[in-house]
Amino acid sequence: MNLTKTFLFLGVVISCLFGCDKVDNTSYYKYKLPILEKMANIRLQAVTPIAPQPVNATGKIYIYKDYLFINEPTKGVHIFNNANPSNPIPISFLPISGNVDMAVKDNVLYADNHVDLLVYDLTNPASPSFLKRVEDVFKQNYVNWNGTSKLHVIVGYKDTTVAATSRWPINYDGNFSNGGPNTSAGGNYGQGGSMARFTLANDHLYTVDWSSLNLFDVSDTKNPTFRKNILLGGGIETIFPHKNNLFIGTNTGMIIYSIEDAAAPVKLSTYSHVRACDPVVVNDYYAFVTLRTGNLCPGEVNVLEVVDIKDLTKPTRVKAFTMENPHGLGFADDMLYICEGKFGLKSFDASDVLKIGDRQIEHFKSLNSTDVIPGPKSLIVVGEGGVCQYDYSDKKKIKLLSCIAVTPID
Repeated sequence: MNLTKTFLFLGVVISCLFGCDKVDNTSYYKYKLPILEKMANIRLQAVTPIAPQPVNATGKIYIYKDYLFINEPTKGVHIFNNANPSNPIPISFLPISGNVDMAVKDNVLYADNHVDLLVYDLTNPASPSFLKRVEDVFKQNYVNWNGTSKLHVIVGYKDTTVAATSRWPINYDGNFSNGGPNTSAGGNYGQGGSMARFTLANDHLYTVDWSSLNLFDVSDTKNPTFRKNILLGGGIETIFPHKNNLFIGTNTGMIIYSIEDAAAPVKLSTYSHVRACDPVVVNDYYAFVTLRTGNLCPGEVNVLEVVDIKDLTKPTRVKAFTMENPHGLGFADDMLYICEGKFGLKSFDASDVLKIGDRQIEHFKSLNSTDVIPGPKSLIVVGEGGVCQYDYSDKKKIKLLSCIAVTPID
């Protein structure tokens, strides 16, 4: 999966911490220079749907009713009629600059547009109707780069060679930020993957960025209202809802919030682990956490951790299993599906959580996978090569139904 604008920059930061690509022995360096644009100009761009477009890259995935939504990082949202998972049909594309994530409630789509939230009516998914723009709710995406106004955002990057006496010749001041099925009352919600940063529960939209939790009241579905921002600390990565709780994955642990009062989340506990990337899925009794190494994950472990959450105020690790490079994961009917990046997709019998590592069922080694949604009609797997769907009615032998291939830009 291609990375979001946030992670693109963070990747540059991290790579340069270990040494930028030096092109001679004096003071010339290669690095990616942000391309900036005023948010005022971006707000003038058309955000109305256009005809289906080739999928050039894959980001987050989301399902709602018979529709599949595929985010193309920072470009927009591809919408497919997925009534027949063996033959998903592209029906429209929403061009949204800076888009990273989305969520759907009662035929209304919410999607980020750099610092704004866009709202669409999905009554006719082949031609979504733009309803509203909620401005400046993701302010962390504003940047000040080399003296520019903080009313700018990053719209891309270009390879640049500069002469400098340090590895950071340009001044930067700014922040870069960029769940599964939810049974909570309050609306007809869709379903996201374990890498999601948007989720819906109890008539509220919850989103996370690098350092905070944002709350929107969506009881008036077509007219969301931003309520507040809760600072969580750095390294926030994912959000997963279960019943009346939110499980927030960070690169140092998992934070659990109660949303019994949906408008006033209450922190219940923090589960800490070694520094590593950290998506989370849960059931009533356990949280399943994958930790991995990688460019954005400076940790040194590749494991699946099983965390006892029967007492949400005292999450406790009960077991850890070595993995190859686990990314997103999904849980359904005592089966755990783990995306291992370039090492493929694996399925495990998780009926006994203490023996998951000894009960691998299948391993699709050739399937580059980064996240998975166990949906009502199919198991949906996303990776760098595209989005594939499987019949998983037979737990021990899933069957390929279709693939939506990525068409890379030359």
